[in-house]
Amino acid sequence: MQKESKIYIAGHTGMVGSAIVRKLQAAGYTNLVFRTSKALDLTNQQAVIDFFRLEQPEYVFLAAAKVGGIEANNTYRAQFLYENLQIESNIIHQSYVHKVKKLLFLASSCIYPKLAPQPIKESYLLTGELEPTNEPYAIAKIAGIKLCETYNQQYGCNFISVMPTNLYGPNDNYELNNSHVLPALLRKFHEAKKNNAATVEVWGTGAPKREFLHVDDLATACYHLMQTYKGSISVNIGTGTDLSIKELAELIATIVGYKGEIVWNTDKPDGTPRKLLDVSLIHSLGWKHTTELEEGIKEVYKCIILK
Repeated sequence: MQKESKIYIAGHTGMVGSAIVRKLQAAGYTNLVFRTSKALDLTNQQAVIDFFRLEQPEYVFLAAAKVGGIEANNTYRAQFLYENLQIESNIIHQSYVHKVKKLLFLASSCIYPKLAPQPIKESYLLTGELEPTNEPYAIAKIAGIKLCETYNQQYGCNFISVMPTNLYGPNDNYELNNSHVLPALLRKFHEAKKNNAATVEVWGTGAPKREFLHVDDLATACYHLMQTYKGSISVNIGTGTDLSIKELAELIATIVGYKGEIVWNTDKPDGTPRKLLDVSLIHSLGWKHTTELEEGIKEVYKCIILK
């Protein structure tokens, strides 16, 4: 990508999209194209056709998606499947039609089988059953990966896809009913400390293990791959280390300064037992994360306090 290249970031107001925008702007890119969801409904095929005809982007970062945590994924199953299929199908196809030079599609580590061997290699895709609570979202993301792969094969496109691990950082969603585990815990412990609550309830047993990546590290990885990688193999992006939800809750409680008791609601689902990505491929391609988890959570929490 040249500094003057026209680059479309779909989903630029979200956590991932906004991080990609920050990275591109810091790197000196000035010809960036955005549309809010109000200005452009990405599930509307004709609207996306009209947008591509008008703007003719040279490069596309596809970060737009309908996202949420366990409860949202399990409650809005049809919406998560339909809307994500529409968004990615519309953008990927129009990128082909309008001869976009390169597209990067943001998938998700939830695409892997629930009981995949650990750490999870890129080759484990479609080798087992998915986690039931987020199956529709995972199926939509798998479809996006396969769209990139098959458009490369049939039409000679240069469309790549990446699988980020669990993310956190600026512009995260802190709505308890729709957020992911780390921001949900940050909000719970912050409010508990503010209100002098004796206990904080956390879903599940605390036993599942998760890997967390700061979204600015993800943005750097996406930028690096957009500049250097060509291939149909989807690339894992993560830290290569994980911790249990119990350890995460205790770490966040310490950072926030909450002194009360953590109560585990074991009637609620745990989700996938473990989800650690094998990041040997992206390491071999010249990228490694720079923000460690405790440092990253402290940075994010400072922003919450200042709001």
